[in-house]
Amino acid sequence: MIKILFLCTHNSCRSQMAEGLANHFFGDRVAAFSAGSEATRLNPLASRVMAEIGIDISRHRSKTLDAFAGQPFDYVITLCGDANEQCPLFFGGVKRRHLGIEDPSRLPGGDDEVLPEYRRVRDEIKTALGDFFTRELQP
Repeated sequence: MIKILFLCTHNSCRSQMAEGLANHFFGDRVAAFSAGSEATRLNPLASRVMAEIGIDISRHRSKTLDAFAGQPFDYVITLCGDANEQCPLFFGGVKRRHLGIEDPSRLPGGDDEVLPEYRRVRDEIKTALGDFFTRELQP
């Protein structure tokens, strides 16, 4: 089983969606986790758009890297520029990848106005992970 850690600044939206998508669609080959350089809370709109495609991340919680201290990972994948720049060095053959995904939580407007952007980001992450797993994780 390949262990993957998804990193974002707050571990509230993109990294949570990536963790949920990876475990749902590729859970037979990977064990995915997520963390941030700061912990906040799970973004309720991220949870909502994931539920729309049958993936429940409502019980996820925002975590910092400290939650995974000493645990080995095969891949560390950053989803935002801040996390990519602040990502500490991981030793022991860990492969780092960066998927630059826009943060929908920074958009102004009410839920109905920003939900389409959350869906777009969810689908962008899903496509990027499908490409990644096809390219990098061939049996």
